[in-house]
Amino acid sequence: MKIIIYRVLLGIFMAITFEVFANEYPNKPIHIIIPFAPGGGADVLMRPLSVKLTELLGQPIILDNKPGANGNIGALFTAKSNPDGYTLLVGNSSIPISISLYPNLGYDPLKDLTPVSLITIAPSTLVTNPAFPVKSVSDLIRLAKAKPGVLNYGSAGSGSTPHLGMEMLGLATGTKFTHIPYKGSGPAVTALLGGEVDLLITNTSTILSQVQGKKLNPIAVTSLNRSPIMPDIPTIAETVPGFEVKTWYGLFGPANLPRDVIKKLNAAITEAIRTPEIKEQLIRGGYEPQTTSPEGFIQLMKEDVINWGKVVKASNIQID
Repeated sequence: MKIIIYRVLLGIFMAITFEVFANEYPNKPIHIIIPFAPGGGADVLMRPLSVKLTELLGQPIILDNKPGANGNIGALFTAKSNPDGYTLLVGNSSIPISISLYPNLGYDPLKDLTPVSLITIAPSTLVTNPAFPVKSVSDLIRLAKAKPGVLNYGSAGSGSTPHLGMEMLGLATGTKFTHIPYKGSGPAVTALLGGEVDLLITNTSTILSQVQGKKLNPIAVTSLNRSPIMPDIPTIAETVPGFEVKTWYGLFGPANLPRDVIKKLNAAITEAIRTPEIKEQLIRGGYEPQTTSPEGFIQLMKEDVINWGKVVKASNIQID
């Protein structure tokens, strides 16, 4: 009987402690882990957003790049952090992809991370070096079929959405390309600019300035509809019906993040994204701002685990 009473009192004490903690949260700087190399899509996204979140939450937002293993080094670091709301993660579609790719992740993305909110959908663009002799998706397909495995493409890393996107294109068109992975979108774009690779699919935000400066040639966008910031560029779906590759970014915390902290963070993300200047800035940068409830974000994660798992299996991609 005494044990039961003790457990009840302990539960009440912990509930009260979490409530008091949440009401005080945040009372010190918040570190947001970016699990990719500097210069990639997550960096471009979080620079303006972190300024607004600092204003809304009343504490500095510190962005920490911890790249490696397709985002899993930063994700693992977050998963093992204290669930106090002061270490968070900006993850993307690579998190559910990793479940099918890596047998020994060291954490379970569906159990060891707390989805807080979707932040944005990040449309991607298929781009080439201007010297590459391809001007359309049809040109690319013809050349790839004439030279199977000869054309190479870069990506933000093995198992990244850009990697899987090119594998999807190969499956859909009966073509074969050679994959050259880099440690993030920034290095992959640098390789394309230098002629180390022939083409790549990457977040539109990452290559927008190079496209506008005529340093890279946009062949097509990977969304079903044309991009409002590049309306003259066709979609891959106009040549390959139904083809679509979307990358999303969202905010995560470690497992067991207090519910009131989740609620406060979700509300701050939603308010920040709805702020006209932030929304306009993100759209101008190639993003589609979109938030969700934590429950909606969890459902998106589960759906992506299934859908990307099918691509991994069909492509026979194996990563140790």
